[in-house]
Amino acid sequence: MLKKFTLYSFALALVCLLSQSSLFAQEKASPPRTAEAEVNGKTITINYSSPSKKDRKIWDGLVKYDKVWRTGANEATTLEVSEDVKIGGKSLKKGKYAIFTIPNENSWTIIINSNPNQWGAYNYDKEMDVLRFDVKPNKNKLTEMFTISISEAGLVTMAWDEVKVEFTIQ
Repeated sequence: MLKKFTLYSFALALVCLLSQSSLFAQEKASPPRTAEAEVNGKTITINYSSPSKKDRKIWDGLVKYDKVWRTGANEATTLEVSEDVKIGGKSLKKGKYAIFTIPNENSWTIIINSNPNQWGAYNYDKEMDVLRFDVKPNKNKLTEMFTISISEAGLVTMAWDEVKVEFTIQ
């Protein structure tokens, strides 16, 4: 009887262990990503979570027009600059910030906010904005997962679905 109980206990423990490891092996629905570049000797780092389109209507669907968006998923997207830079023609001091956007069909507002430690845009406070500027969205090839990239020239590209927006960090 004790032998049978030990065998069942071992089998149960093994099943639990295997099911836990498979859970850890699965990638998050909106996995964390990093875009980084050296621009004129300055390190630019953007950390964000990358949601997928998954046959959903993104623009003015999942992401509402004229509403502040966290610019990705999960925690607020962050921008860290190792030295003072210019973004959208405006000065930004060295430090870590949150990036929010207000998408629209014809114009996007890019927002740099002084509070990088936020979950989404739920506690977004306009009073903590450091700078804002507008960019024009462009048509793009279908991009399944939200993606941010930074070129060595400082061109930041945000692409998702069939839209991309770009701005330069100098």
